[in-house]
Amino acid sequence: MPHSLPELARRREVIAQQIAQLGDLRPGCVTGTSGRCGKPSCRCHQPGEAAHGPNFRLTYKVDGKTISQSLPTPAAIRKAEREVAEFRKFQELSREFVETNTAICRLRPAQDEAQTDQEKKRRKRSGGRSRAK
Repeated sequence: MPHSLPELARRREVIAQQIAQLGDLRPGCVTGTSGRCGKPSCRCHQPGEAAHGPNFRLTYKVDGKTISQSLPTPAAIRKAEREVAEFRKFQELSREFVETNTAICRLRPAQDEAQTDQEKKRRKRSGGRSRAK
């Protein structure tokens, strides 16, 4: 990782450009599930027969609730896998962006700035006693 302010600033710029160049992305996980159906006469219930599947699904959370979306075609599976992979890149770049900014904040010296009115008011405290009765 770069160590000087100019190097860190350049690194932050590169990461921001990489984030801007990301394609379609979405959180989630693509999984294949297999199982037996509800028809007792189906072949999947016969001894030695395979279960149905794999049936591919995209699973993700919205407001704490798990949502599962069917991926019926190979094209839909590839599309979802690409979008999830792009989201993983976004997460990694975001983590690196924050780490780089944290390093910049640590290295950048504090500069005297004009005080805001609120800061000026906070510093004016009287040394006298309260006039409460």
